[in-house]
Amino acid sequence: MKHILLLTDFSENSLNAIDYSMHLFKGDSCDFFVLHVKSSDSYTTDDLMAIGNESIYNTIVKDGKEELDRMVLDLKTRLNSENFTFNTIVDFDNLTDAINQVIKTKSIDLIVMGTNGVTGAKEVVFGSNTINVIRTIDCPTLVVPKGFDFRKANEILLPLDVEDTLSGNAFNKASKFTDRFSKKVHLLRIIPNSDNLLEDQKDKKDLGNFLKNTDSEYHIVNDIPMNYVVDCYIQTHQIDLMILLVQPESLLERFFMGSATTKISNSIRVPLLVFHT
Repeated sequence: MKHILLLTDFSENSLNAIDYSMHLFKGDSCDFFVLHVKSSDSYTTDDLMAIGNESIYNTIVKDGKEELDRMVLDLKTRLNSENFTFNTIVDFDNLTDAINQVIKTKSIDLIVMGTNGVTGAKEVVFGSNTINVIRTIDCPTLVVPKGFDFRKANEILLPLDVEDTLSGNAFNKASKFTDRFSKKVHLLRIIPNSDNLLEDQKDKKDLGNFLKNTDSEYHIVNDIPMNYVVDCYIQTHQIDLMILLVQPESLLERFFMGSATTKISNSIRVPLLVFHT
């Protein structure tokens, strides 16, 4: 049974991401953990003092728990023919700390979340939440763009930079997903120069070892930033989902230069599935 963590702030976007996951895993046996986090950062000392004699649970957590229970009851009613179980969790904590705790205690296989929250401020909410989850939490994460309507992940795009390898653990996990859900994988190897012969040979050898049951299309692109290549390719091909193999990044690189992960994630047109190396 798959153990899947669904993140929600009750926004339309997070509910759409949950709905996407219900369609994606239709027919599978899944144990869903639906997590709503009341961020401790959003409450000041004055807020807590104003609680008075009531407990923090009753004033901060209880309302969220009741709304979460109503949402899950609706899911159970709509999906009673599926082999799904649902568990609700409300936490008063930092978002990434709350997620890590659930991952450890519930043996989570996948996180599902939307790209922005109730404020609609993509540059703030997505930057602080989704990117932080992708970068700091070592668990496969599926990010669904705002307003994206579900369609089967028949055609998957996998962009690769110079650090990505098709023989590592991350790609092994990605290939298992593509074998299960897709018909074809489009691979784009983006490299900074024209000396690509060795990359080409190694990639094609690895593809033969891992993508045995899935068609693939392989391209090498030179001297063009990954986010430009990805955006152009998605607009000119019928891509249903994108996979990224995320490398560890130093704080200096993230602060001064940004990263391909950040630039791609902030402008994704299709669901993004992240596997960590």
